[in-house]
Amino acid sequence: MSTTQSERLRELLEPLVSSQGLDLEEIAVDSVGRKRVLRVVVDSDTGADLDRIADVSRALSAKLDETDAMGGGEYTLEVGTPGAERLLTEHRHYVRATGRLVRFQLAEGGELVARILGVGDDGLDLEVPGVKGRKATARRLAFDDITRARVQVEFNRKDDASDMKDDEKEEEA
Repeated sequence: MSTTQSERLRELLEPLVSSQGLDLEEIAVDSVGRKRVLRVVVDSDTGADLDRIADVSRALSAKLDETDAMGGGEYTLEVGTPGAERLLTEHRHYVRATGRLVRFQLAEGGELVARILGVGDDGLDLEVPGVKGRKATARRLAFDDITRARVQVEFNRKDDASDMKDDEKEEEA
């Protein structure tokens, strides 16, 4: 997708996405055979459920139909949210990933896997998991020291009892 088309689509669609209380995270046009697919990724601090996705999809579709932003050919519009292992590129992405395990590529070389505990203006407060029975350690990481960060999927995470709802605590008692 040309930069011009990308910029035009962003200018056209971002106000509609924002009016739905969502952030426009990504726009991509891919060719699939003879058809084109316009993929729009949206998110918010509280997430985006299926109803919100459907609402924004209808609004975007109507706006695209009344303009020539996609040209005259056929295309399919796909609206969704970022994947489970999303890249963190904006300050708001780090805020939304608070409590999640993240793999960081460091500017000095190497990588670090740690849980985000807090996000400040200039960096992150992290909990680095202990290895071989050692306790987890706290670490501060400046944004300038990060070259790439990606959320990690956790299948076996055991939440603290403090994170449980009251009725769940009663069931365990």
